Amino acid sequence: MSEHKSSAWPLALFYAALIVYASLYPFGEWRTQGISPLAFLSAALPQYWTGFDVLSNAVGYGPLGFLITLGGLRTGRSRPVLRAWIAAFLLSLGLEALQSYLPSRVPSNVDLVLNGLGGGLGAVLAWGLEKLGALDRWSRFRARWFMPDARDALVLLALWPVGLLFPAAVPLGLGQVMERVEDGLADWLADTPLLDWLPVRDVELQPLIPSAELLCVALGALVPCLLGYSIIRSVPRRLAWLVLALAVGLGTTALSAALSYGPSHAWSWLSLPVQLGLLLALLLAVSMLWLSRRGCATLCLLALGIHLSVLNQSPTSAYFAQTLQTWEQGRFIRFHGLAQWVGWLWPFAVLVYLVHRLSRREVASSEALGASGS
Repeated sequence: MSEHKSSAWPLALFYAALIVYASLYPFGEWRTQGISPLAFLSAALPQYWTGFDVLSNAVGYGPLGFLITLGGLRTGRSRPVLRAWIAAFLLSLGLEALQSYLPSRVPSNVDLVLNGLGGGLGAVLAWGLEKLGALDRWSRFRARWFMPDARDALVLLALWPVGLLFPAAVPLGLGQVMERVEDGLADWLADTPLLDWLPVRDVELQPLIPSAELLCVALGALVPCLLGYSIIRSVPRRLAWLVLALAVGLGTTALSAALSYGPSHAWSWLSLPVQLGLLLALLLAVSMLWLSRRGCATLCLLALGIHLSVLNQSPTSAYFAQTLQTWEQGRFIRFHGLAQWVGWLWPFAVLVYLVHRLSRREVASSEALGASGS
């Protein structure tokens, strides 16, 4: 069995959370209709279907079945395909039943069948790839590229593009939460004595000046590079990761802009401060290629702290708030919220991971970084 811990289980849990969010959004106005929550099982078939509904229900559960099966295969569980299909089916059944208590959602027996079918197909796909040896090749690739303790960092890096999908006020600027936290606490503590305990700013938040925006963009791009460096074995592979990370960051941000403003504005966010910030990130990342893994983790923690400090000294603009309406209407309504939460929480999850990692005593030999690939 591989010495590496599989990333499939954490990713499966995250994807299950995505499904729960998408199925129960907006989580408000719960009520009972006086009928069994399982009454939809014997209801007549829906009269109105759309291609998007069929595709989203069939494909939506595929990754869940795939990840659960992959995790089962990696940990030696018996009958992983059957377990994954049952898990996907039971999750869908529970969520469809809960939808009967939400006025904005309608449970459907067709959705249940499509969800179960999608979960089963995903499970069979994972099993087929295992039989073809594709998953073993991934395991060998991972062993060559990453350290044995890389699982948590790999999960965080996999979630980074998800957070970038939600439009950010500053490109690559994840974790801008202070203004929302303050407003939320003020609303929550309204009409209570604890409201006076909240700190009051002496001045209103001011928009970032170009140099501060440049710094936020540079650090926002540098953090995932350093996080990857801290688990990658050699300098050439770090260089490959640098190219990939910047390409993913640029591509995902462009996709987010295209979804928010339209395809013609996919690259409109590339202002001069953003371009200079990306160039600075590239230069800093190249200069740090030869640092030890622990040194990279330490600098990543420092960069993340500065990034969050500067970013949270500015408000989100009114123009930016208007663009969010695109995500809060139509088909995005089921998915925008979770991407937003990932964007808010991802930097803080990385902070917790780095603090925990740096607080451990690492074996000296695992800190050695080869000057070339092996």
